[in-house]
Amino acid sequence: MAQLVVPGEPPRRLFSPPSRQAVVADDRLSADAALRTRSALLWRGDYPAARRLLDAVNRRISPPPPDDYARYRAWRTRRAQRLSLLYVPVDPGHVIPLRRAPDVSAACTAVYGPLDVPAAVPLRELLGVIGAAEWRRRGIAVPALGARIHPHHGVFAPIRQEYVDLVAAAPLPSLASAFDIGTGTGVLAAVLAHRGVARVVATDADARAVACATENLARLGLGARTRVVGTDLFPPGRAPLVVANPPWLPGRPRTRLDHAVYDPGSRMLRGFLDRARRHLTPGGEAWLVLSDLAEHVGLRTRSELLGWIEAAGLRVAGRLETPARHPRAVDSADPLYRARAAEVTSLWRLSP
Repeated sequence: MAQLVVPGEPPRRLFSPPSRQAVVADDRLSADAALRTRSALLWRGDYPAARRLLDAVNRRISPPPPDDYARYRAWRTRRAQRLSLLYVPVDPGHVIPLRRAPDVSAACTAVYGPLDVPAAVPLRELLGVIGAAEWRRRGIAVPALGARIHPHHGVFAPIRQEYVDLVAAAPLPSLASAFDIGTGTGVLAAVLAHRGVARVVATDADARAVACATENLARLGLGARTRVVGTDLFPPGRAPLVVANPPWLPGRPRTRLDHAVYDPGSRMLRGFLDRARRHLTPGGEAWLVLSDLAEHVGLRTRSELLGWIEAAGLRVAGRLETPARHPRAVDSADPLYRARAAEVTSLWRLSP
């Protein structure tokens, strides 16, 4: 057995090809046969054929009935498990020893670090690493900045920018300083600095996010006015503005990127609300940026949210909102189409 080590995560045990724990497969394997297989498949055929097989298996995994969030989440988990059974070999130096395989050495080294033993990785994961490397290279255009943000692998990318536009439009209570809690790529910290906030302290508990935000803010020429701190929620001190865009759905994350979507027990949301008041200067505001998707799928009620705000000693001074603009909000084939079509993202301006 070999290990691929992801910085900040426990080592993952992956198959060392050839392994008796995996069934060797090649271009002769049909999608139907792959779907029936319960064992891990170690691919030895053509690389593009492996991608076609993965796509074909994905198309054969029937979606859940519409508007049933619990079954939707279970289906996504089963689908991820099924698609992760197709492995490709990786030789030392992150070389894929398959016909017509791309050069993935730089992308894999950036994520896993050096590899000096034969290993194997799920093709689905490898495609994610390759896609993340391309996003990091090209960046994502952020109109509110007039610039691009470059996400790192495993850090939530600002593809949906409703929340960014809200922070770019809300009236600032002060230009003196601000805290950006759970900064991720650093996009909101960048927006605040771009709007003229003199000093922005951005925080994140994830070391990858800290590195990503630091790199983005420096690339944008904002490094002198911003500081990224690795900590859980708030840095020491007070500011006239504290901002958070916590994960929007209560639930248990199952992958690294899930941590940007799912907030177990609404821990980050409630932690931000409960502690915001003690980190505000007099007359300051806490901005909570939150989608109401959780309300539409029955995971949280509006009265619960308002109750948590009140219990934290905060009041709603104002609210800006915008409807969902992402493609799934208009895709009637999406299992959660009704909820996504009704989704609204709000910036809650909260005052002590």
